[in-house]
Amino acid sequence: MALNLTLYSWQCSSAKKELAVAQTQNVDFLIEQGKLFWEQRSDSSAIMKADHFLSLANEYRPRDFGPSVLYSRVLYFRAMFLEKDPAVKDSLFARGANAAKQSVMTHMEFQSIYKTAQGDSSFRVLAALTNAPRVLVPGLFWWATNQAWYLNSKPAMERLNHRELLEVIMHRIISLEPDFFYGGPYRFFGLFYSRIPGVELIQSKTYFEQALATHPDYMGNAVHMSEFYHQKAGNRDQFQIQLESVISTDPTTNPEILPENLFYQDRAHLLLKQKSILFE
Repeated sequence: MALNLTLYSWQCSSAKKELAVAQTQNVDFLIEQGKLFWEQRSDSSAIMKADHFLSLANEYRPRDFGPSVLYSRVLYFRAMFLEKDPAVKDSLFARGANAAKQSVMTHMEFQSIYKTAQGDSSFRVLAALTNAPRVLVPGLFWWATNQAWYLNSKPAMERLNHRELLEVIMHRIISLEPDFFYGGPYRFFGLFYSRIPGVELIQSKTYFEQALATHPDYMGNAVHMSEFYHQKAGNRDQFQIQLESVISTDPTTNPEILPENLFYQDRAHLLLKQKSILFE
């Protein structure tokens, strides 16, 4: 009887190990497929497939930092360039923000800082973000970027309510890696400060110019400057000139961002078509 119980226990343990190995291999496969389709993101159908595989992987391993950050970026890309329905876009930005947020908040290096911080939970989060290590920069960036775009269509008060959190995140990135994602933090503030009541519009211009000065090859810097700063400032001519310059520029100069640049050229075309409405 004892021998049978021992044998049964061993078989159960062995089966559990085999199941765990199989699940790990399955998630690794999902992540690899997601990465492969992400590299083909010039094709919109590839982005949908990348979303599918990485969303499944994220369900199994929401704390896996690298894949979760990539998943957040995929959702941002899909919302920014592919979806037309405002409600769908908002949902994707929200999901992207949440995926990146969870990857940061559950990261062991964030947790080690958070646990030693003083005050209530909100203050401890801000304190931990203020001292976040460089390894967390990708997660921080896609968290704040997705969140800002989600808030873009929301009432001004909602953007104001998130201002402190997003400023803390992006200023930390600037202190650690200011050129992250082609001047991303400066581009972020250029956009965000054009949408915050009470902030002088010149701040938006200054940040956009910083992004353009360091990374003119990333067309998103020029497109978003036209879309947010020039539109709000009423600069019709600069809006026209900057977007026409984007359209006439060779998008292949940096192969790493060729897909983004191609889609930004499409966005530039669209904005020019909407010029009469945007400057009413």
